[in-house]
Amino acid sequence: MASQSHLGHATSLWNPINAKYIFGIRGDHDPIHIISLDVTASHLRRACKVVEGVAARGGLILFVGTRHGQARAVVKAAEMAGGCHLFDKWTPGTLTNGQQILRRCKKKVINELDREQHGFEPQLKFNSAVKPDLVVCLNPLENYVLLHECGIHNIPTIGIIDTDANPTWVTYPIPANDDSLRCVQVIAGALGRAGEAGQEKRLADAKQGIINYQPRHGLSMPTREEIEASKRGEEGAKSQHDEVEEEFDDEIEEAEHEDEPDAYALRMQEAEKERELMARATPNAERDEQLANLSGLDAEDMEEDLAQFGKPDIDILSERSRRQEEAQGLEEAKDK
Repeated sequence: MASQSHLGHATSLWNPINAKYIFGIRGDHDPIHIISLDVTASHLRRACKVVEGVAARGGLILFVGTRHGQARAVVKAAEMAGGCHLFDKWTPGTLTNGQQILRRCKKKVINELDREQHGFEPQLKFNSAVKPDLVVCLNPLENYVLLHECGIHNIPTIGIIDTDANPTWVTYPIPANDDSLRCVQVIAGALGRAGEAGQEKRLADAKQGIINYQPRHGLSMPTREEIEASKRGEEGAKSQHDEVEEEFDDEIEEAEHEDEPDAYALRMQEAEKERELMARATPNAERDEQLANLSGLDAEDMEEDLAQFGKPDIDILSERSRRQEEAQGLEEAKDK
């Protein structure tokens, strides 16, 4: 009740098939239907049992919610149940014409412990697209095409049915308020936790060597040569991907260096200009004495350095003088 699951639509918009889910009517001016929370709880428990059973038998569960604000709940529920999610528009024909629409999607084979198996790539090229074993739709009104395709392929569905929707569109309806985001989050969380419990049960049985379901992929075990060739191809593709990334990073660095100005050259030009101004303003003897005082060297040592290394950089000399002033200030502070 806190999530407003009991609030239905106006009585003028109701679907008569939902009469068994309605508790009563509230309001006189604009009356609305009130959904029975007992019916909602019982149908939600049944749906959780279905999700848990499908997950425990290694089935693929698809969570769909295309309304604004449902993306987070859909992704979270799919992560907990180990399934797939869809929060964008459903592409018509994904199930009925999946061989054409999903032909570029990558497929892989995993064992009962969810570990990828190599060597099946040649067989997967000619295998049909993977279809979900259960579809959970949080807004059936906007995804009628999806539900119709699921009915054609005999895929069971679970959906939130408001008072204005048709409960016969889904296999396992959950009477609730589909306009309330909190209600959708509560139901999606309950179904996600049920799928998580089923996955944990399946993995626990698999570690003990117990498998209570039969695979339906129709694949044959690959030979040792096919497995080794698949691993070598995967390693080669990975190394090639790394090389492409390194080349791309190098190109980005070169482009950045070409675009930005040479800071060192600009600094050297400024220093050269300052030296020329100093040379014009003071004689050579006074200039050498000033440079020696700034750098902390004697005049003779300064002449030797000038003869050996050339003219010092004004920036370096100013940095030295700054450090000397800081050191003198610290010594004066200690004396005080």
